[in-house]
Amino acid sequence: MGTHEEHAAERHRFDVADAAPVLLDAQGLVTCWTSGAQRLFGYGAADVVGRPVSALLSAEDAARVPELAERCRRDGGWAGLLTARRADGRELRVMVRVVAAPEPDGPARWLALLSEMDQAPGWDMSRTMLEQMVARSPVGIAIVDTDLRFVWSNAALEEFGGGPPYQRLGRRLRDIQPGLDAASVETQMRRVLETGEPVIGYEHLGHVRSAPHRETAHMMSFTRLDDDRGRAMGVYYTVVDVSERHQARRRLALLDRAGRHIGRTLDVVHTAQELADVAVPGFADLVGVDLLESVLSGGEPAPGPLSDSGPVQLRRAGHRSVDEDEAVGIGSVATYLAGSPPIRCLTTGSSWRAEQLDPLAREWATDVLGREATFRELGLHSVMIVPVRARGVTLGITTFFRRRRKEPFDEDDLRLAEDLVSRAAVCVDNARRYTRERDAALVLQRSLLPHRLSEQDAVEVAACYRPADELTGLGGDWYDVVPLSGARVALVVGEVPGHGIGAAAAMGRLRTAVRTLAALDLRPEEVLAHLDDLVGRSARDDGVAPDAEGADSMRAVGSGCVYAVYDPVDGQCTLAAAGHPSPAVVLPDGEVTFVDLPQGPPLGIGGPPFESVETVLAEGSTLALYTDGLLARGDSRAVDADPDRLRPALERPAPSLALRSRAVVDALVPARPHDDVVLLMARTRLLGDDQVADWDLPRDPAMVADARKNATRQLTEWGLEPLAFTTELVVSELVTNAIRHATGPIRLRLIRERSLICEVLDGGASAPHLRHPRVTDEGGRGLLLVSQFAERWGTRFAPEGKIIWAEQSLTEPRD
Repeated sequence: MGTHEEHAAERHRFDVADAAPVLLDAQGLVTCWTSGAQRLFGYGAADVVGRPVSALLSAEDAARVPELAERCRRDGGWAGLLTARRADGRELRVMVRVVAAPEPDGPARWLALLSEMDQAPGWDMSRTMLEQMVARSPVGIAIVDTDLRFVWSNAALEEFGGGPPYQRLGRRLRDIQPGLDAASVETQMRRVLETGEPVIGYEHLGHVRSAPHRETAHMMSFTRLDDDRGRAMGVYYTVVDVSERHQARRRLALLDRAGRHIGRTLDVVHTAQELADVAVPGFADLVGVDLLESVLSGGEPAPGPLSDSGPVQLRRAGHRSVDEDEAVGIGSVATYLAGSPPIRCLTTGSSWRAEQLDPLAREWATDVLGREATFRELGLHSVMIVPVRARGVTLGITTFFRRRRKEPFDEDDLRLAEDLVSRAAVCVDNARRYTRERDAALVLQRSLLPHRLSEQDAVEVAACYRPADELTGLGGDWYDVVPLSGARVALVVGEVPGHGIGAAAAMGRLRTAVRTLAALDLRPEEVLAHLDDLVGRSARDDGVAPDAEGADSMRAVGSGCVYAVYDPVDGQCTLAAAGHPSPAVVLPDGEVTFVDLPQGPPLGIGGPPFESVETVLAEGSTLALYTDGLLARGDSRAVDADPDRLRPALERPAPSLALRSRAVVDALVPARPHDDVVLLMARTRLLGDDQVADWDLPRDPAMVADARKNATRQLTEWGLEPLAFTTELVVSELVTNAIRHATGPIRLRLIRERSLICEVLDGGASAPHLRHPRVTDEGGRGLLLVSQFAERWGTRFAPEGKIIWAEQSLTEPRD
C-alpha cells in the first residue's frame, strides 16, 4: 500500500499550470531542465542535466528512487510527496507527479511535474474535490455576478427557499425570496464589491418561502471574487440558519428584561401590568393578567383546589395589546365559564397551549377584550394560558395571544411563558403580602391617630398627615391636640423610628402615654422626662440597651417628640423637645421665625435633663409643629439641617388653615415620600377680658363669704345665674381648703370658655386628696362635694404654688 500522500495524489488530478516540468530518461537521469525547475531548485541546467534525479533529493527520499522507478514502470506513473534539496542547501517539500513520455521508436522517457507546497496551499485539491466540497456542503453557498444575479449555488441553499440551483440562475435575491429584506442583503453585497473588504457574520431576520409562518435568522458572510487582473467578478457568500440560536438569545433577553422590570414596586396591580408590558410586543400581541379578587385586596386565596362547577369571576389586573386603542379597564370583572380553558388552568394549576384557536369559538373570547366576539373577529389565532402560582397557591391566570405574528406558539414559547409568569407570580405574592401588612398597619395607625381634633377655644388647629410610600412602608409619625385645665391646650407631634405595624403600635403606646401624662397637668419637660423613663424602662425590661442600634420599634427607642402647652388667658406658650425639630412661628404680619428650643436627647437614649422655654405668642400667631420628614429631600432620606427651606412655604397665604397646612406639605414633600410626614398648625386665640375674672384673697376665713359674692356677681354679668348655687359651693370649699391648709397668697379665678372653670391658687406644695368620710366625721367632705357638683376637677402645679380647679358644663347646668 502506498503512503497517504500517494493516495491523495492518485485521487486528484494534478494542476499542470502550477508545476515545473523535468524530463528524465529510463535510468532516472535528468535530460531536460526547464526554467520553472531552475526557479524552484536554484540549479542551472549545466549543474543538473546528465545527473541522476536522486541527487536532487534528501538522503531518505534518494534511497526510495529505485522502488519508485519500479512502480513507475509497473503502473505507468506515480504521484506523491518528496523532500528535495535546493542549491542553497535548504530542504524543499514538493509534490511530484511522474508520467510516461514515450517517443516513437525511441527510448523510454519520464516527465516529472513538481510543485512547491509552501507556495501552493491546497495543491492536492483538484477541481473535482473543490466542486464536491462546495456542492455537498451543508452550508448554503452561492455566487452572484456584479449585477447581483445568481450564477451558481449549491444544493444546501435550496433548504432556505427559492427553489433548486437551476431556477436561481440569472435571478436576484429579491425575485426568489420576497419575504426577506433583500435590499439590506444586496447593500452588503454592493459594499463588498466596492471595497473588496469581506463582511463576516451579518445576521438577517425575515420569513423565507420554506417557512413563511416562522421568523428565521440567517448568518451570512460575503467575499468578493476577483479575476487574474484583480477586477471584481462577483460575490461569493455563505448562509447558515441560526434561528434556534437567535430565538434562544431573544428568550434570554426577554427573561433579563423581565428580571429588571417586573416587581419594581410592592403593588399587585402594578406588578401584573409590568408582566403584560414585558411580554408585548416582543413575545405576544395581546396579554391579559387576571387575578382572584382576594389577591388584589391582599387576602389569602382559599386553600385547596378551586371549584370548577360554575362560572368564576376574576379581576383584570394587567392588560397590554399591540393595538393601543384596545383598552380594557383594570379592575374590571372577567367571568369564565366552567370547563373553559382558563378555568381548567386555574383549577388544575397546569398550563395550556393551542397552536390554532377555533376561529368561531366564543365560549371565553368575550372576556378577552370585554365585548361579544369570536376569536376570528378579534383576529386571534394562537394562545397560551399559564396559571399564576406562588408558594403552591394559584393566584390567577395569564393569557398570551398572537394576532399579527403568524407563527403559532410552540413548546419553547410555553416554557418561556411559564418562566416569565413564575417570576412575576413571586412578585405578585410578595406585593399581596405587603398590601395585607400595609393595610393592617394603616388601619392600626389611622385608628391610633385622632379621627378629629379635640374641640377647644385656645387655638384653631389643622393637621396634614402623609404616610410613606409603599417601598418604605408605614412609619410611626403622630400628632395630637389635648385640652387641658384652665382652657389651655397641649399640642404634640412625635415620630417613632422604623416602619410597619411595629412602628404604628409603638406610636399608639406613646400617644396613650402622652395623653395620660397630659391629664396630670405636668409641665412639658416633665412630660418628656416621664416618656423618656417609660421608653428606657421598656427597653431594659426586654433586654435591649437603650442605645442599641436597630432597637425594636415596638419599644420606641430613639423616638422624637415636641410638646407645647398654650394658655389663651395670657398667650404664654411653654415648649420642650426630645430629639425633634424646633417649631416655627408665623407671626400675624406673616413673618416666620423659629423657636430657640433646647434639644433634649431622643426618648429612651438617656442624656441631660429636658429643658423647656416659655414664649408669649401674639393673638393670630400660627405655631407649626412638624416631623423631620417635612424637611427631607424628595429623592433622599437625609434631613436637610437648614429649616429655612420651610420658611417660603409657610409665608404663602391661604384661604384657611387646613388649606395652608396641605399647601406647605405639597410644596416640600412628594406625593409618595420616603418617610411619614406630619404638620400640625395652630393659630392662637386670646380670651377676652369679658371671659376671665380674678380676685386676690387674704388668708382670712371671713373672706370666704366675699369670694362667694364676687363669684355670684360675675356669673350674673355673664348670664350664668343657673350655675350660681353650685359655683358658690365650689368656691366656698376650694377657698376654705386653701385658707386652712396652704400658705402664701390666694387667688380666685373664673374663666368662661366652653365650660365654667373655677381655679384657686395658693402657695402650697402638696396636692389635696379626695376622701370618703364616715358618717360620724365632722369634716373632709369638701372635695367630695366638689367632685359631685363639678364635671371635672384636679390639681396642677405652677411656679407660685398649686392650682385646684373645677369645671362645670355650660350646656347642661347642674341643679
